[in-house]
Amino acid sequence: MHHEDEKWFYNQATGQVEQGKTSSFENRMGPYATKEEAEHALDKVKERNEAADAADEKWED
Repeated sequence: MHHEDEKWFYNQATGQVEQGKTSSFENRMGPYATKEEAEHALDKVKERNEAADAADEKWED
């Protein structure tokens, strides 16, 4: 099995977690080392967006 085929991805179009590059890159987030990490992909996006928003607010002050 190719190294990338062992990684996990979150499919934004379906909301499903997939192992390997089975879907189009346009819908795929990752790679993640574990299935659990991929399942929480949107949580990580939310955390990063909140941190970026806070940094923007601090910059504007």
